[in-house]
Amino acid sequence: MILASLILIGEKQIGGTLTTDEQTHWLARLNAMMESWSIDRLMCYQLLQESFALTTGTASYTIGSGGTFNTDRPNEIVNPCFVRDSANLDYHVQIIGAEAYGRISVKSTGNTYPSYLYYDSAFVTSLATIFLYPEPSASLTLYINSWKALQTFAAISTTVVLPPGYQLAIESNFAIHAAAGLVAVSKEVALIARESKAAIMALNVPDMMLRMPPGLPGASGRGYNILTNA
Repeated sequence: MILASLILIGEKQIGGTLTTDEQTHWLARLNAMMESWSIDRLMCYQLLQESFALTTGTASYTIGSGGTFNTDRPNEIVNPCFVRDSANLDYHVQIIGAEAYGRISVKSTGNTYPSYLYYDSAFVTSLATIFLYPEPSASLTLYINSWKALQTFAAISTTVVLPPGYQLAIESNFAIHAAAGLVAVSKEVALIARESKAAIMALNVPDMMLRMPPGLPGASGRGYNILTNA
């Protein structure tokens, strides 16, 4: 992909190779672009559901590689989240922000089913922290849905596993990144980069739940059926 990008801007010829120094430089630049894409929700193709056993009376859990929840650190945790008990019954857990969590005056209220989740995404030794309120009782499992960072590449030979459309978007957009300060990018390459990235973003737009504006019949209380207008 790096060679393909450099060919697009005329820095390499078809069949060319990269020196050791070029490999190090361009691999770092490619990974920097992938990391920047990872904080754009519309570039992340997977909403991943994971489950973790909760510990009785424990309200906070580190999450990330080597954390209490040992998985890739999420960029963002999104609805729906829930806890499942030993009878396989699920109970919704609402995601709240730092301010709402901070306003809970008594955070230790005895062990029960958590109703709220606050995700502190602070990057501390590659870990973030999940806070639950109230503290969990026994035999509960937490299910979360999260957006993960896109793949980065440890070496030039790293196997690329990405959905259709990403290779073209990576190569054409990386050509623009690589050209910065070196050469001008052709209109054709810029168009390919823009359209290939836009196609991915359009595909990854999350489904939105329609809500009725306040004041319409059924906007509060019972539900409003947009098909029957009642």
